[in-house]
Amino acid sequence: MTLSWNRYGKARVRLVKVLKARPAHELVDLTIDVQLEGGFGPVYDGDNTLCVATDTMKNTVYAFARLFPIDHAEAFASRLADHFIDKTAVSKVRVSTSEHPWTRLADHAFVQPGGEQWTSVVTREAVGTTVVSGLANLVVLKTTDSAFSGYPRDEYTTLPYTEDRIFATAVTASWTYRSGFTAFAARSAIRAALVETFAAHQSRSVQHTMKAMGEAALRASSDITGITLTMPNRHHLLVDLQPFGLDNPNEVFVATDQPYGLIEGTFRR
Repeated sequence: MTLSWNRYGKARVRLVKVLKARPAHELVDLTIDVQLEGGFGPVYDGDNTLCVATDTMKNTVYAFARLFPIDHAEAFASRLADHFIDKTAVSKVRVSTSEHPWTRLADHAFVQPGGEQWTSVVTREAVGTTVVSGLANLVVLKTTDSAFSGYPRDEYTTLPYTEDRIFATAVTASWTYRSGFTAFAARSAIRAALVETFAAHQSRSVQHTMKAMGEAALRASSDITGITLTMPNRHHLLVDLQPFGLDNPNEVFVATDQPYGLIEGTFRR
């Protein structure tokens, strides 16, 4: 039996880079795949001499993100490809990227378009009608004005206190209108209150900002009696670049999908 073709690499490297040099922060959010082809036949026979570790590929992505600008995903991918093509036994490099666009809300806050849904549930009983409206998958992110510290620590606590972190979440909200209310265009004012408060709030925790958002929504429409918010904490972890002799001044992050914190609360008048 002969090996007729092979390729291997690191898939779905989640890279988020934040540039804070100017008052309006710049945000780049990429998912990157690095794949190599070449004379790797000996690896399949147990000889790893020529095998570039996929963990090394991941680390290279993060180190290059610190060392070089990412004005365009294509240019960054080309730089990575140029690096890996020089490795022994590599004859072909394939670097693919998916860029996740964000729309600016404020100097340091963003909303991700495309996935948001508007919801409603109407319940009719003999005593009357109840209308619950809401939204789902409102993805927002802020690059500063977010902290998390002062929580209790024990022998299983490894998360460090921080006074400056990325805060990202996918907001689900549902609010109940007072009986007889029919001017449902109030949704626009409620949504605006949620995103504007998220962007401006000096956050000490997800719960802290959630309460501020709930209060703002209740102020935005006197015709809602209460609002329930669900806000998963979409973690962005600072990449440790010290093993490569690089600092990381809150600039290069890995975006993680699971596990995540899930915070929920209902706020009433």
